[in-house]
Amino acid sequence: MTGIPPLPEPLPGEVFDSHCHLDIMVGNRQASSGDPVAQAAQAASATVESILDEARAVGVTRLVTIGYDLPSSRWNAATAAAHDDVYAGVAIHPNEAHAATPEVLDEIEELARQPYVRAVGETGLDYFRDWASQADQHASFRAHIEIAKRTGKALVIHDRDAHDDVLAVLADQGAPDVVIFHSFSGDAEMAKRCSDAGYFMSFSGPVTYKNADYLREAARVAPLELMLVETDAPYLPPVPHRGKPNAPYLIPLTLRCLAEVKGIEAEALASAITANGETAFGAW
Repeated sequence: MTGIPPLPEPLPGEVFDSHCHLDIMVGNRQASSGDPVAQAAQAASATVESILDEARAVGVTRLVTIGYDLPSSRWNAATAAAHDDVYAGVAIHPNEAHAATPEVLDEIEELARQPYVRAVGETGLDYFRDWASQADQHASFRAHIEIAKRTGKALVIHDRDAHDDVLAVLADQGAPDVVIFHSFSGDAEMAKRCSDAGYFMSFSGPVTYKNADYLREAARVAPLELMLVETDAPYLPPVPHRGKPNAPYLIPLTLRCLAEVKGIEAEALASAITANGETAFGAW
């Protein structure tokens, strides 16, 4: 893996990144030897300010930085409070669900009540990895759903190989007012089910991949008013940068792909996504 992707052509209008991990990008969480993407991102020695400046240069004017454990959630909350163009999400990732003790969840809820924390996430179910048992994942997911409802914040879902169970838990527990499927990974049928439930679908770099026709079909099905766009930076970069570190400034590549799939101008899609972001996360 070599090189940091160059800035793409700027968008004709403003948009925002609904899901990234600033703490990993700037090295607040040091990447392990098994995480070469994060290692490459950290080698660039980025700062929050430089990430925001590069994003603004291409029309990505705001972003949401998402937590996955207690330290990252604390950092994200503090970073959002210090930067006008940043909101935060706080949660325990399903792969870390064994750490979602009552004491930890109490602090997650306390963080979620801060004004610049606008999401509880990422939470959900991950059946691809077995780092946490399914029983622990389900218990943590249900607890986060209740935190989102009590705090009135958006629920950001990590759903990997678990579509049916994620939807079943939401239906059984009772979903909060705003639900966002981060890095949407379902097919057109899943998109229809999410649409029927009024859940937002946030599309990321994989929608640009050659073998991802199912994601493009899902994007065609997704109503414009329920679409978001994200990077999941430093992960999941769009083509032609697979294998390199992702960053919010690469949103234009994903958004232009989505606009082509939807048959609309990029500016119109950016405008719709910006409005959706204010519905989901509140006014900036």
